[in-house]
Amino acid sequence: QVEVVESGGGSVQAGGSLRLSCTASGPIYERNRMAYFRQAPGKEREAVASLWMNNGGTVYADFVKGRFTFSRDSAWNTAYLQMNNLAPDDTAMYYCAAGPGSGGNGLVTADYRTWGQGTQVTVSS
Repeated sequence: QVEVVESGGGSVQAGGSLRLSCTASGPIYERNRMAYFRQAPGKEREAVASLWMNNGGTVYADFVKGRFTFSRDSAWNTAYLQMNNLAPDDTAMYYCAAGPGSGGNGLVTADYRTWGQGTQVTVSS
């Protein structure tokens, strides 16, 4: 059974940086792809980025625009979302997700079976 535990998040001013961490446990074939999604109040949940744990391949949502970097540790247990040049529009609850992976870009919720509890990111202007 796969479990994910999130950490990081917090409050920063516009232009600042934060790093989110997501540690997964369980069979690697069940969590070979990980992703971050976010949801702001009154809005739909949207994908931020996805990551293949076996080769580090990433896909980013267009709004990331080179500001975020999604990576993993060498043990394939923890994924990191480094977020730079944050803007107020980035304010949301961020959720880590894990799944076996599919042939798509990994930016859809249906690709993931396990979700974290969410961590709040607040960016003030």
